Amino acid sequence: MKTIYLTGLFCVIWCTALFSQDVTFTASLSSNQVAAGQQFYITFTANSSIDRFAPPELSQFRVLSGPNQSSSVTSINGRMTSSMTLSYDLVAPKEGVYIIGPATIVVKGKQIRSNALRLVVGKGTPGQQNNSAPATVTNQPDERSLDISKRLFIRAVPSKTSVYQGEEIIVSYKLYTNIDILDNQVDKLPDFNGFWSQEIKLNENVQWTIETYKGIRYQTAVLKQIILFPEHAGDLKLDPLGMTFLVRAPSASNDPFDQIFGSYDDVKRKIKSADITIHVKPLPDKGKPANFNGAVGTFALSASLDKKELKANETATYSLNISGSGNLKLMSAPVIETPEFFEKFDPKLEDQITVNANGVSGSRAYNYLLIPRKEGKFNLKPYHFTYFNPSSGRYVTLVSGPFPIQVNKAAPGSDPGQYATTNQQDIKSLGKDIVYIKIDPPSFSTKGSFHGSIAYYLLLSIGPLLFIGSVTYKKWNDKNNSDVVQVNKNKANKLAAKHLKSAMEQLKTGNKNAFFEEIYKGIYGYLSNKLNIPAASLNQETIVNKLRDASLSEAIIVNLVNILEDCEMARYAPSASKDPSVVYENAKNSINDIENNI
Repeated sequence: MKTIYLTGLFCVIWCTALFSQDVTFTASLSSNQVAAGQQFYITFTANSSIDRFAPPELSQFRVLSGPNQSSSVTSINGRMTSSMTLSYDLVAPKEGVYIIGPATIVVKGKQIRSNALRLVVGKGTPGQQNNSAPATVTNQPDERSLDISKRLFIRAVPSKTSVYQGEEIIVSYKLYTNIDILDNQVDKLPDFNGFWSQEIKLNENVQWTIETYKGIRYQTAVLKQIILFPEHAGDLKLDPLGMTFLVRAPSASNDPFDQIFGSYDDVKRKIKSADITIHVKPLPDKGKPANFNGAVGTFALSASLDKKELKANETATYSLNISGSGNLKLMSAPVIETPEFFEKFDPKLEDQITVNANGVSGSRAYNYLLIPRKEGKFNLKPYHFTYFNPSSGRYVTLVSGPFPIQVNKAAPGSDPGQYATTNQQDIKSLGKDIVYIKIDPPSFSTKGSFHGSIAYYLLLSIGPLLFIGSVTYKKWNDKNNSDVVQVNKNKANKLAAKHLKSAMEQLKTGNKNAFFEEIYKGIYGYLSNKLNIPAASLNQETIVNKLRDASLSEAIIVNLVNILEDCEMARYAPSASKDPSVVYENAKNSINDIENNI
């Protein structure tokens, strides 16, 4: 729909409505260093309408044009902002260093000053003295002759276009405009196939800046910022961000009235950023240590052991802290070597990671619970952590430890707290499957003797029939129980149900420790039978690998690991335990999920 607006009145009405934002007023130069006789411009920008404007002293320069005034009202994601820009096109006739004082505006009775500027003017050439064409010709083309696509567009700006696998990239999707935006909506968010992505949380209020791009000045705002880590080598593409904008564009009317007062059309435009290709280099094989686990960035390593002397069956915490910047969130848990007779539990993570425009940085701590089962002097071996530094293109290895540990005799009556399970090799057959047949005694005739009667022959046949039945049952039982693995799988669900029932009984009596112990034993016993994992090899890493081999979804696996960690924490740190009823339901649902998918 075509509407006619008086430009000045339009700006005053809208900008007055938007005055609730804090007013800022800044000054900038097109260049801080120019040659004598060379044209440059100074721009003053306020994020609001202004009542009065007082320029700085410019008598030392030749003024080609100005003040050139433009204003803009923009709506991004339902938030409307306005700005007003005043500029002068100038020429410095002489060499020297010039200080341009602040300009002053008055907004609703409040006086605001801009920053001062410093300009260095060097020696010029004769051809530059005649360069008096106004900057507005090259920097601000006539609105009616310029395609909207050149006045409103989105750019994907990556921090790097050539990186190593696992190296951090920050991609900013920036909006460029010098046209009024009335409304917008997102059509398509970019896909990041081949990347692990982490979005940076931006300020709710759109931050506008002035930027010159290809000789034209635009107002720019960052719409979206993403941190990417390429997962494999090759040329990977960043798909575009697509949006639809409703803009107020000058119409090409030939009506003299329209040309005097300004004629505008409200136009919808679909725009999207261009595809960007990121060249990802593989990590070099040269110099790669065997213990490298995929860490890429710059890191530091520290380690600590909370007890260097303790009794057998007591707990100690060994902590590894990796700090720095890079793919912290993608690191796998370190594999540490523990002394013989030490029980080790999977680590608990403690993250202090910051995600912002500078990338991903912070620290991740791996806390291992250790329990010595025998007294003596032991040594916790040093841990070697290797990462790849993309700046130097080399692998770096950091070392922590070692830690000596003195284990004294266990306290009398201390509970070793070990989980034990049988090898499931001995299969006991229960006689519950045999149903005994009760035979009613036949009615005998009072005449004749028992010998040779029907009852006599029936009683004689019972012995052979029972013998044949027992032989048949034994063959059937041997055949069905010959496959121990399958027997264990069939018993897994019953064993889990037994422990879950016992756990609920313990919870009803208020014994939380016994409750978590039963859940822990039930799940581990179930997994040992179901996945055919010997007790000696029963740990989270083996369980996760077996479940993945069975093609279970990551959601089911993660839920199961969380339950096991909750039970372990409750056993050794009861104050940090979770709601038992929630753990019970999660355990029951997790077992059902595995049963339904394996």
